[in-house]
Parts: sequence; structure tokens; C-alpha cells
Amino acid sequence: MRTIMITGPGGSGRTTVAAATALAAARQGIRTLLLGTDPTDTLGAVLGAATGPAPVEIAPDLTAWRPDPAAGFRDDLTALQDHATAALDLLGAPRLEPEELTPLPGAAELATLRALRDAALAETHDLLVVDLPPVPHALALLALPEELRRYLRRLLPSERQAARALRPVLGRLAGVPMPADWLYETAGRLDLDLAAAAAVVADRDTTVRLVAEPTPAGSDAVHTAVLGLALRGLRPDGLIANRVFPDGHEEGWLAGRIAQQRKAVDEWGTPYDVHTVPHLGHDPRGADDLAALGVPGVGAGPARVEWPVGDRLAEDGVLVWHIPLPGAVREELDLVRRGDELVVSAGRFRRIVPLPSALRRCTVEGAALREGELRIRFAPDPGLWPAAR
Repeated sequence: MRTIMITGPGGSGRTTVAAATALAAARQGIRTLLLGTDPTDTLGAVLGAATGPAPVEIAPDLTAWRPDPAAGFRDDLTALQDHATAALDLLGAPRLEPEELTPLPGAAELATLRALRDAALAETHDLLVVDLPPVPHALALLALPEELRRYLRRLLPSERQAARALRPVLGRLAGVPMPADWLYETAGRLDLDLAAAAAVVADRDTTVRLVAEPTPAGSDAVHTAVLGLALRGLRPDGLIANRVFPDGHEEGWLAGRIAQQRKAVDEWGTPYDVHTVPHLGHDPRGADDLAALGVPGVGAGPARVEWPVGDRLAEDGVLVWHIPLPGAVREELDLVRRGDELVVSAGRFRRIVPLPSALRRCTVEGAALREGELRIRFAPDPGLWPAAR
């Protein structure tokens, strides 16, 4: 299934563009699911039809769905209480009733990840268009499956689960209760859910499309978003310059705005595939307005971002890991080696990535940022590297 995730700065019109993209695809006969993430029904306002927890058919081949984080949170916490009944009784803690539960921070993100998983597994649509939150929250959402899975592996490693038969004995010897089976089972189910969501994000048929108004602030937001996506191994398949004024206004205050927009679009055109969307003079509402925007089609999407390891052993005695980081600033880069992982920080973004197998037997010799690419040099560790014959 092809997936297009659409994000941009707050107020840039990303929901409108997402709705227009989904509608255009549906009119081409592509079975399309439009997934909304806003707790308020901004998506329904643009489409001209209410959306909510139950998928609703907006037009032929177009279904819209806006999951309810509160419902998922209530179900999860109720199930957790059912598993932990003995512990709650021991503490004398009363059960929380579903009616008194309100979602905690993070519930919306988990609901979105589950919706991604469910949409991918259902196989009832050919295209999934996701109206992501604004850029900072969207990048955090895309990073969440990988980060949560890493935390689960650290807190409940698989080797501890393998010692299930010894847990009662270990508990008596240690004098403290050992984690119950249900805890590992719950963690296992959560890990599978996160793995499915992570697979959607990392799939070759998944791309991210950026929406921004062509202004100086929009340019700053685009550069930040591209860097954050690059650190996740993602590249935008296009940049939509939204609310572009028409030419022909050479005087007055509008002339200055038009000149500013032209400058931004020209600057964006060098590194990005830019598509301009006109300003209609009013907020788009309904199918006719969305069609008038002329948003780009689905397309095949760009090639996946690769982080190749270059072999320079014969020439320089090192292996070089190439990590594309367009827009990165050398003074804002930081690298920390932690065992078989590398912590990469670029500006406000950070990612912990496992080292390729060959690099785990090496030591870091240095790094350089050249032409938007971070190049990290690794020298073989004589104690771990196979001896030359």
C-alpha cells in the first residue's frame, strides 16, 4: 500500500492539502483512506462532512477516519487493570471505571500509530494519506515506534522472559517479587504493534510530503523539517508551496508579498521538487474547492535514503559511514558511541542507531560534514577484526 504522510508548519494548510490529495487520488479510481490526527474535526470542516472514530465514506473510493484517542486509552487501561487485579487488591486500590478515564499525554500518538498498523494490515485500500500534526510533533510521532521499542528491550529484555520457569525460584532467592507473565505478554503485544507501525513508516512505498507557505518563516520550517526527516532516513517526495498569490499585482502591499513568495519558491526549487498551490481568496471548503487547488498526484515517490558504508581499507585503512544530513550545521552536530549503537545529534534532533555489523568491530576515528553529508570514519579494532592472510 502506498502511504503519503503530509506535514508542515502549524497553519500552513497541511490538512487542506491532505484532503485535496486524497480526493484527487480517489477521483482517479484509487481506493484511498484519509487518516486525520487532529482531535478537533478540522478534516471534516475541509471535506464538508464530519469525520470521527468510525470510518466514513466521503466520496466514491474515498474514506476518512479520525481515531478517538480516548477510546483506545480506556480500553488499554481497563485491560491493564484486569491483568493487575491481584496487585491492586494487595494495595487496596479501587479500580478506575471507564467513564472516569481521560487520555494522558501520548494517547493521541499511540492511537495514530495503531491506526497506521490497522490500515496497513486491513489491505482494503491502495493509498493511505495521513494528515500528520505540525512538523515538530510529526517528527516526534515518526520517531516514537523506534524509541519505544528500544525502551521495551532495555526494560524487559528477551533473555529475562526466557527464564520464565526460574522466575519463582529467583523471586524467593532475591526476596522481591519478579515480573509476572502478563507483563511480558503485554510488552510483547505492544512491541508487535510498534513494529507494525514502524514498518509502515520505513516502507519503501511510504513518503513524506511537506506543506509550507513561501515566506521566510516557512523556509526556516522547511529546512528544519528536512533535517529532522533525514535523521530518520526519510526524504520528502515534494514540497508544496501553499497559498501562492497570482501574478499581475505590481503595486500596493500585495506586490511585496508576491515578490517574497517568488523568492522563496525560487530558492526551494533548487534542492526540492516544488509544486505551487494557489490562494483561492478564501478557505477551501468542499470537493470543488479542493479540486481547484490542483495538488500533485500520488507519484512513485523518491528513492529511499541510504546510509552506505564505504570501504576505504585499502587506501586509508578505514571504513566510512555516509549519513545524509541536508541542512546540518557542523557546530550543532554531536556523536557518541555507546557499545554497538551511535547517538547522532543534529540541532534539536537526536537518534540512537545500531551500527552496521562491520562497524561494531571498529573504533571511531573521526567525522566530517561535507556537502550535507556526515561522514564518520571507523578503523578496524585489531582485537576484533579478522587477521589478514
